[in-house]
Amino acid sequence: MVLLALVCLASLLLGAGDVGPARALAVLMGQGDAEARFVLGSLRLPRTLIGLVVGLSLGVAGALLQAVTRNPLAEPGLLGVSAGAAFAVALALLLGATATTMRVGVAQLGAMAGCLCVLGVARVSGAGNDPVRLVLAGAALTGLLLSLTSLLLLFDQRAADEIRFWIVGSLAGRRLEHLVAILPSLLLAGGLVLAVARPLAAMALGERIASGLGHRPGLIRLLVIVAVALLVGAATATAGPIAFIGLVVPFAARALAGPDIRRTLWFCLPLGPLMVIAADIVSRLLVAPSEMPLGVLTALCGAPVLVAVVRARRMPTL
Repeated sequence: MVLLALVCLASLLLGAGDVGPARALAVLMGQGDAEARFVLGSLRLPRTLIGLVVGLSLGVAGALLQAVTRNPLAEPGLLGVSAGAAFAVALALLLGATATTMRVGVAQLGAMAGCLCVLGVARVSGAGNDPVRLVLAGAALTGLLLSLTSLLLLFDQRAADEIRFWIVGSLAGRRLEHLVAILPSLLLAGGLVLAVARPLAAMALGERIASGLGHRPGLIRLLVIVAVALLVGAATATAGPIAFIGLVVPFAARALAGPDIRRTLWFCLPLGPLMVIAADIVSRLLVAPSEMPLGVLTALCGAPVLVAVVRARRMPTL
């Protein structure tokens, strides 16, 4: 938590513009000029808060998806869940949708369709037990959805302009109203996560044992699908499809907390925001005075992690 607080402070102090750490720190101390106050209050503070929520959502969603598929490579960005949300938003924009709250709901419906596809593939005989085959199937679904999204944008220049940031993922330009729009669904998702955490831990021992303990695996899977759809849809509607956070965060959380999903979820709460905000800071400074999209940076850093996990002699199992 201390490290997360330091990263949040760095997110307020550092940026690609003319307002450096000294001017930003003066604002935090109750002084500073008007330009610095505007940059911190209107740009960096909303960006940091949204980074907190997006990181938390993607980290927890990745842990849930990996637990319910019993696959350590299951990740919303890799398996088409985020791409499904982006495709749904592109389709809604093409049909004339403009309200922020509408986009959140549409993105969550698209994410839910992606979740159903993932679980459908996972339950195909043999595919769910092979992490690499599941990722390949998810990559094919992601490629198909991204191609359809690009095709939709060719028909409407307005939609192309509005959705451009969704294609690469970014926290730049996000406002507090975007955060307010997703809070109700995130609260609902939080309640679902609390409800399914204990049954998911029992399901890790096998569905028969979970049933013997009084749990209902089919209902638990449905609740997990809804929770993942709410979390990924809200994050994607706000910041676009940001890949690999849902893979790296649960992987690091399990390394610290062990295989118990309940402890993993607790560790995902600070680790997700920590990684997203740290990556966002690097994206601001790497090509200053311009900025690199956050989704590009997470893909550059996350792809080697995926390759390392796949090439590991002992594939971790759940």
